[in-house]
Amino acid sequence: MEIKILLQIFLYVIILMVIKMYIIDFIKNYEKYNVKMYVDMDGVIADYNVGQPYNYHLKRPLYSNISKLEEISKMENIEMFVLSVTRMDEGIEEKNIWLDKYAPFFKKQNRIILSREGNEFMPSRLLKSNFLKSVDRGDNRIIVIDDDPAVIKQISQENEDVILLKDTALVD
Repeated sequence: MEIKILLQIFLYVIILMVIKMYIIDFIKNYEKYNVKMYVDMDGVIADYNVGQPYNYHLKRPLYSNISKLEEISKMENIEMFVLSVTRMDEGIEEKNIWLDKYAPFFKKQNRIILSREGNEFMPSRLLKSNFLKSVDRGDNRIIVIDDDPAVIKQISQENEDVILLKDTALVD
């Protein structure tokens, strides 16, 4: 019985290593480029409860995703950003407090948290796509990780050069 449990644990660890390697290997394909990586918060690094957009301090951190992103952030050619939207202006501070607590490797100056309130309640997909249109590409490659299909679709239509990854690229 103990051998069976140990074998199951061993297989689980192997599976986790393979999954973790997927995103790391994918990013390594871009090691000869400077990369600006934009990561959504809700549903990617923080659990998102539909219908409960407030009380951000209560959001459960998705530790495995955070861990992978922290590892990626240490790569020399990667500049890591948060690209998130909040319904109301006060959510900007709430999200920053959450990031300080659970994902402090996202530098304060690299936290792009857009408020729908301050932008005539424009949909998140448009806010994010419009922001990305304004990013100076230079010689950078732009990678976006998001969980919202509407956001991914909008960005793909308006920012053809952006490399899009669904949040499942991080999921164990």
